[in-house]
Amino acid sequence: MCAVTVHAQQLQTSSMYDMQGVLHNPATAGIYENNFAGVSYRSQWASISGSPKTATVFGSFKLPQQHIGIGGYIYQDKTGPTSRTGIDLSLAKHIDMGDKGILSFGLETRLQQYAIDKGKLATTLGNDPVLGATDSRFKYDAGFGVAYVNKKVEVGASVSQLVQSKLNFYSGNLTRSEEAMLYRHYYMHAAYHWNVDGFTTISPNAIVTYLPNAPVNCQVGARFEHGSVFWWGLGYRFNQSYMISAGVNINKKLTIGYAYDEYVNPVSSFDNGANAHEVLVRYNFIK
Repeated sequence: MCAVTVHAQQLQTSSMYDMQGVLHNPATAGIYENNFAGVSYRSQWASISGSPKTATVFGSFKLPQQHIGIGGYIYQDKTGPTSRTGIDLSLAKHIDMGDKGILSFGLETRLQQYAIDKGKLATTLGNDPVLGATDSRFKYDAGFGVAYVNKKVEVGASVSQLVQSKLNFYSGNLTRSEEAMLYRHYYMHAAYHWNVDGFTTISPNAIVTYLPNAPVNCQVGARFEHGSVFWWGLGYRFNQSYMISAGVNINKKLTIGYAYDEYVNPVSSFDNGANAHEVLVRYNFIK
């Protein structure tokens, strides 16, 4: 007999995270050139039963007269017998800098339902004490972030789930050595926009995610945009997957994108068709 411990993040991520506004940093609400709203859907380890599937509706808007930004997203994230459904709202204060850049400080508030489908667990776990508790919990949490943006550079850092709310699924009288909770997630991200020749823009980007009891996650990549008409990108998530993405911009207002991840660890496509698919539709509010 043997036992193996596994570690993972609790919050969803995206191969096209930089196109979804406040997904990882509330300070990015409203700091982009255009207001936008959109939807995305991501399926990971697609051919494996019970694999993660995430649907997101997102938006980012600026109020220039008040020098603030508002944004947020609604999400549903399912993995096997567990699911998270919630809403995240962000408010950011913008400070104009002398170099035509914006320094932004943001706060987020999150309300989510964390649920367990006991029907999928009863056969395997039998009369496990957790199955005697309520099958869902509503939890509140919060986050904070800071970001700086100008026409060429974007850098930021943030932390989510500051409150670290406890889930309390177990309701028995046994002594517990561990307790399920919402762990803090720390993010650092950066991007650079290089206008090559007036037609092509290359945007290298990177994001690092850290939280206790899980490996540090680092994602790097670059997006190549041609004449604001179409774009494509390459990326790598360390010790996990390679990424390729592509999309079109219709009349500079409607963006349609697709991303494909080819996993190499802990399982690869040669093991069980392990890969990820993500689609995104975003509308840019341009006069």
